[in-house]
Amino acid sequence: MEDQVVVMPPPARRSRRRRAGGAIARRTLGYLAFLPLAARAPVYAGLVVDLLADPRVPLGRKAALAGAAGYLIVGRDLVPDDVPLLGGLDDLVVLVVAVNVFLDGVPGDLLDERLSARGIDRAEFHRDITHLRRLTPRPIRLAIRRSVELAGATRGIIRRSGVGRRVRVRISKEGSLA
Repeated sequence: MEDQVVVMPPPARRSRRRRAGGAIARRTLGYLAFLPLAARAPVYAGLVVDLLADPRVPLGRKAALAGAAGYLIVGRDLVPDDVPLLGGLDDLVVLVVAVNVFLDGVPGDLLDERLSARGIDRAEFHRDITHLRRLTPRPIRLAIRRSVELAGATRGIIRRSGVGRRVRVRISKEGSLA
């Protein structure tokens, strides 16, 4: 009997390609499933405006949303807008992550109060938020959440030091418009 040598491609490469293709397909289907949620965006935008106006929402969470709005307004993108498909995707990801982080910081009883005032079904809202969280990569969500917590801690340190009060007094003495 002759020994036969069979040459096959390494299995790791084949499975890695399949996993990458599957991940891309799952992500694309996830974004397509985002479309019905986009139809409810005006209702949720009103909810976010209500929450922004409420003094019970932590300032650090409001700052995260303001930072995302600034990113969208400035127009300097991570991915230029003229790149097909990906050009607008970075804006969407920034917006989704910012709203997600903002809503994470809203106290539950306040959120329930505002949902009721707007006539939004609580179960539907939580389904939509769960869907949003699935679209946002977890490492990005955690990094932003930690940066918001750091900003809140920094604000507390500044408040306890009295620097903010001294700066406001100096600005008012100089007759500044700030």
